[in-house]
Amino acid sequence: MLTYKAIGWLLTYPQADLMAALPELQQVVASEGMLSVSTENTLFRFTASLGTGDLIDLQEAYVGLFDKSRQASLHLFEHVHGESRDRGMAMVNLREIYMEAGLFQDESELPDYLPLYLEYLSVLPAREAHAGLVDVAPILQGIHRQLDRRESGYAAPLAALLELAGVKPLAVAPEETEARDDTLEAIDRAWEEQAVVFGPENDPTNGNNCGRASAMVARMTAQSATPSRTEVLHD
Repeated sequence: MLTYKAIGWLLTYPQADLMAALPELQQVVASEGMLSVSTENTLFRFTASLGTGDLIDLQEAYVGLFDKSRQASLHLFEHVHGESRDRGMAMVNLREIYMEAGLFQDESELPDYLPLYLEYLSVLPAREAHAGLVDVAPILQGIHRQLDRRESGYAAPLAALLELAGVKPLAVAPEETEARDDTLEAIDRAWEEQAVVFGPENDPTNGNNCGRASAMVARMTAQSATPSRTEVLHD
């Protein structure tokens, strides 16, 4: 399931090692053949734009897109828990699950970072990996919708993930007037608001106040309690 990991790499902060690995990442996606031809072609157009772009410009765009906007954040629990205490406990549980799967996490990175979660899914059997992707599909839909609204090339990796999950993207209406949260005026206000929720099934007020994130952790905990094929990851 290296396609999961390859797409995750495409969503990381642009650096020289990522640029050098782009042909290899494309080869992985093409060889596994998990994506439709149209989705794969769109993804490869995105990788081509990364490979030919100026690295400094790419880095500035990445920070502006993902680090200054909660709506487009690549940290999964940000969309469910925001800065509440529930997020801390969910991340502790997720970190333990990664360790049980043999995933050696960089301590400087939060465990709910989407590329890291995709790396975890890549070591699971196909059925379990797909279930894990479906668990976070409502969050992926929300992120993709924001990227599509902003006409960002990063919408391509998110669209690929939605296709792998078997979930359709959320439509963006031409007349949509939802305020963006990545402007200088909106940043302070956005981080003081409650967590963004994408759909009723992802509402933290449902059930035990953890919504979809709790279901995701519960599923992975159940998986780690039973024998399964895992492997130690090496960069």
